[in-house]
Amino acid sequence: MKIISYNVNGIRAAMTKGLVEWLEAAQPDVFCIQETKAMQEQVDTKPFEDLGYHIYWHAAEKKGYSGVAVFSKIKPNHVQIGTGIDYIDREGRVLRVDFDHVSVISLYLPSGTNIDRLDFKLQFCEDFKSYIKELKISHPNLIICGDYNICHEAIDIHDPIRNAKVSGFLPVEREWLSAFIDECNMIDSFRYFVKEPHHYSWWSYRANARNNNKGWRIDYNMVSQTLENKMTRATILPEAKHSDHCPILLELDV
Repeated sequence: MKIISYNVNGIRAAMTKGLVEWLEAAQPDVFCIQETKAMQEQVDTKPFEDLGYHIYWHAAEKKGYSGVAVFSKIKPNHVQIGTGIDYIDREGRVLRVDFDHVSVISLYLPSGTNIDRLDFKLQFCEDFKSYIKELKISHPNLIICGDYNICHEAIDIHDPIRNAKVSGFLPVEREWLSAFIDECNMIDSFRYFVKEPHHYSWWSYRANARNNNKGWRIDYNMVSQTLENKMTRATILPEAKHSDHCPILLELDV
């Protein structure tokens, strides 16, 4: 099973930059998307359907904002839109598809760009962790793909010193991610395979950051420990340039 997760920063804009053609070449079995910024009816999904994908969508109530989707070549046994937590679901941030041996979640965790949104983000993080701990009782084999909007360790950010007080690399956010991994028994699949620095998944549009590789690794394919011996490969795909993020890939033998 090949899974790719990608914050496309607006799916309609990404499609004008060759997203469909790239996806045809990449051929993931499951494609998790974040920040669709559109209702499903606003997007021409036929090109994706023509590639053999079943399409599942969770838009935010606010138009042009947030939103997640899952495109899958394997028809899921069940699709769960949202978490059942009202304030989370209004922003269209969690979508789960269940297959025979694994369940895959597309997650778009909030950013904390101002104090109100930081408080919202931290509340979201705690409630999402509780949701996952409960979910794992019935669905132990989880793969939680998406934009977590948090760099975990200093190795995951180009300038850890100057960014130490910036949301996305705050101690409280990093501590939550450590707790999430530990308490929910998850594996950061990329770091499982790749120990070297200078691998990022998001770059600012400012100051030529991407060309200079001054980035942040804030996108993760988190995998339940029960699937550890099923993982065969995890990598980042920075050559794909339809967004300020790039896709991340996970392969499993299930």
